[in-house]
Amino acid sequence: MAIDSHRLAEERSIAYHRAIAARIARQPALLERARERVRAWLEESPPPRYALGWAEVLRRDRDSIRVFLTDPGERARELRQSSPFAGALSAAERWEIWRRIRREEVTLA
Repeated sequence: MAIDSHRLAEERSIAYHRAIAARIARQPALLERARERVRAWLEESPPPRYALGWAEVLRRDRDSIRVFLTDPGERARELRQSSPFAGALSAAERWEIWRRIRREEVTLA
């Protein structure tokens, strides 16, 4: 029984960002750290395309950002591949998400 590694990676990414979206409700400072990271990306010459996308997203209100983080659409999937929220979850939290998604994928395969 083969597991689609691309699908597994996408499921992990959306699960990570779902956890981050929940955390933003309690820790809005996470948004400022993400905005600082995007500002640094924008100072690169030329700025990476994903930086421009994240800059647009992070100008939105907190609830809109939280919705975007878990959006299953193509644009959100693309931007989640280069997330400014790196470090928002501990290694233990990331591993727990990884194990949960892996179990779910094995069950569904």
